[in-house]
Amino acid sequence: MIVRLDLSGNTTTPRPFVLVAMALSADGKIATSNRVVHTFGSPRDLAHLYALRATADAVLCGARTVDTGDVHLGPGPACYRRQRLAHGLAECNLRIVASGSGSVRLDAPFFTRRFSPILILTTERPGRRRLIELERAADVVALCGRTKLDLAAALRWLQTDWHVNRLVCEGGGQLNAALFAANLVDEIQLTLCPFVFGGRHAPTLADGLGVPRLAQARSFQLRAIRRVRNEAYCVYTRP
Repeated sequence: MIVRLDLSGNTTTPRPFVLVAMALSADGKIATSNRVVHTFGSPRDLAHLYALRATADAVLCGARTVDTGDVHLGPGPACYRRQRLAHGLAECNLRIVASGSGSVRLDAPFFTRRFSPILILTTERPGRRRLIELERAADVVALCGRTKLDLAAALRWLQTDWHVNRLVCEGGGQLNAALFAANLVDEIQLTLCPFVFGGRHAPTLADGLGVPRLAQARSFQLRAIRRVRNEAYCVYTRP
């Protein structure tokens, strides 16, 4: 099904709580410059990610994240499914892919595992033929703008139509940057890992043009930090 969102909706309509969860190298990269290495956290970090998913109604990522490997965005092992049920959530979370151009790989492993609904957030840029292809791969394709994703409208739609109250975003850098730019991020959970990737083209937590002045940067408060062996788990919240 293809739906066109109302982009002129009431901006005071509630939206989900948005948590960005990422593993970072010591120099702030989320992958190597060639994107070959994109999973580098410890088993403890993976367990932490599953625990975060167990608190959320939906998990969101960008198209390149889906394209790069065996990504499924699911709830994980049975113990985390039980946690979800204990929290009053569905056993499996919604899975959402954002791609303004609609260029996500539809033969990626993500689309072969149909244990929970898949939503694609896109624009009218892909054209009718591509939108039909996306519709065949997903449960719902939501048009969130003409050429650029209106993430605020998408979040309002997710809450009103899909009852998403809490959402975990797992990158990549372009999607994170768009959420930060629109002031839609409520919490950041980072795992700092003991690697240095280097590379001026290696993706970071928030890619894109960035801000030219410090006064324009989004500000967060460090709420907690915990060391587990060689990794540091940091929690930042909105002031």
